[in-house]
Amino acid sequence: MASIILRSNEVVHAFVLLCLLVLMHKGDAYEFVVGGQKGWSVPSDPNGNPYNQWAEKSRFQVGDSLVFNYHSGQDSVIQVNSQQDYDSCNTDASSDKFSDGHTVIKLSQSGPHFFISGNKNSCLKNEKLLVIVLSDRTNRNSNTNQTTTSPSPSPSPSVSVFVSPSPSPLSSHSSDALAPSLPPSQLEGSSPPPPQIEGSSPPPVTEVTNPTPTPAPVTEPPPPNAASSILVSFVGSVGALMVSALVVSK
Repeated sequence: MASIILRSNEVVHAFVLLCLLVLMHKGDAYEFVVGGQKGWSVPSDPNGNPYNQWAEKSRFQVGDSLVFNYHSGQDSVIQVNSQQDYDSCNTDASSDKFSDGHTVIKLSQSGPHFFISGNKNSCLKNEKLLVIVLSDRTNRNSNTNQTTTSPSPSPSPSVSVFVSPSPSPLSSHSSDALAPSLPPSQLEGSSPPPPQIEGSSPPPVTEVTNPTPTPAPVTEPPPPNAASSILVSFVGSVGALMVSALVVSK
């Protein structure tokens, strides 16, 4: 007995789940009854098209369905593929002809959809319908959810601007270091310029030239000493005696 009760509860739960799935599916799509209570028939005013006026006030999306109610054997529905066949009521343009009296056509793609009566005379009296289908409602909802639940982008790192401090006044040492160095010759030979007197023009700048180097003095050999002078005089005396002896002998 308990097993039977459990099985019956499982059947009830499965049925409830199936009903919920059907309701969820129906909640995503809509069924539009063409013509309302009057159904699919020739308009009372042939100069106007109440079907297109009704379609312009409605919003059709992929997954929705159109319901055509009419008298079976007296009327029918044909879905044509072009604006030209729709305008000319070309009943031979398509093989999608329905005559069961309760036709449900699901709108499976976006764009224009053309429907005309299977009776050409009724079509010429504006028994025809033009429906513009928008994008899929399910895709739009999923895209919306993704957009709303997507994490916000992290803030971009702030760019820090480094401001260099203003340069401090240069000290005398730094000015000496930055000033161009003069050659040693100009530093030694040049004197600081005299102070400028107000009202007088500054003296002309004289170019300081390096003096030409003087040649080093040539050192003379040391004078001969006394011994060498005596020797020289002795040799000279001997030579003079020899010359005089030669002269006398002649």
